[in-house]
Amino acid sequence: MADAVSGTWSEQSARPAQRVLVAADKFKGSLTAVEVAERVAAGLRRVVPGVQVEALPVADGGDGTVAAAVAAGFGRREVRVTGPTGDQVTAAYALREGTAVVEMAEASGLQRLPEGVLAPLTATTYGSGELLRAALDAGARTIVFGVGGSATTDGGAGMLSALGARFLKADGEPVAPGGGGLAELASADLSGLDDRLSSVEFVLASDVDNPLTGPKGAPAVYGPQKGASPEDVERLDAALAHFAKVLEGELGAKAAELAASPGAGAAGGIGYGALLVGARFRPGIEVMLDVLGFAPALERADLVITGEGSLDQQTLHGKAPAGVASAARAAGKEVVAVCGRLALPPETLGKAGIRRAYALTDIEPDVQKCITEAGPVLERTAERIARDFLT
Repeated sequence: MADAVSGTWSEQSARPAQRVLVAADKFKGSLTAVEVAERVAAGLRRVVPGVQVEALPVADGGDGTVAAAVAAGFGRREVRVTGPTGDQVTAAYALREGTAVVEMAEASGLQRLPEGVLAPLTATTYGSGELLRAALDAGARTIVFGVGGSATTDGGAGMLSALGARFLKADGEPVAPGGGGLAELASADLSGLDDRLSSVEFVLASDVDNPLTGPKGAPAVYGPQKGASPEDVERLDAALAHFAKVLEGELGAKAAELAASPGAGAAGGIGYGALLVGARFRPGIEVMLDVLGFAPALERADLVITGEGSLDQQTLHGKAPAGVASAARAAGKEVVAVCGRLALPPETLGKAGIRRAYALTDIEPDVQKCITEAGPVLERTAERIARDFLT
């Protein structure tokens, strides 16, 4: 068996794997998940030309989720929606046989901010609601709503508004977009919500299980990533708590219960908005593995290669490589990982079901080159895997 530290292959038990499944996430800022699979396959084939490689790019619900679904055979649909600061953007969702994969980052993600200027108090999820509505218009009966990478902290109020809800100030005017505007919320009316929401299976797919507010809530944990100052965090937390309190008048105790539920704080609280309209929370990677057809692909494989840009403690908490490794280990499959940066010891990797991890920095110590030249370095890394596990 391959040793967790050295990766060497025992002569006595050597039964080289010849069917390889590459199920890796993106290397953020360097390679998409599709490109990771292509580069790994190229490196493997340089050493073992006849190796059978099946690519199944994966995602955990965050940015890249739609791309992973399209790579798995879903159709790509584009629609013009409202970006986080109110500008129109072209966003995509994926659709196949009545199942839609909707990625909130496509409409409301950090990459949609004009010139990257952060807007922690005013960024809205309205466009995410428009994407969901487009999926409903296309006849989706199941919606997988991947959330992550958001520019927003509005508790999903913008999304709900796009779906027919009304959030009003004391003077009867709509509250301003973004989480900051919710401080002025006087009344909530959910009676106009799109009634098709009650007839679809709605799955909230996320790699975080934070509640809406409090020390582990959306503003405190993720607000600073979106440009929120300590004062902004306090303001947003109070505004979201007020939002949930006002919704109690509409929904009763359910509003408070959902605010404290796992996943409510995902993507700036858009998880809360999704839960309010009947979504069921599931770990993003579990959902995506089901949607992408991972189980049959796993059955065909002898060796599984997973990975992402950085293998660290966050990886172990719902990220794609951990989900892939867990499922593969349960099926008795060998798993190795590729990454740009490795921050986990062999013992931790082993407990996660990963036999060995190969970091780009093992080949190219210059981190900047690993980022800018990730493709060629990853191919050389895959050659190492081929020599260790396929020959």
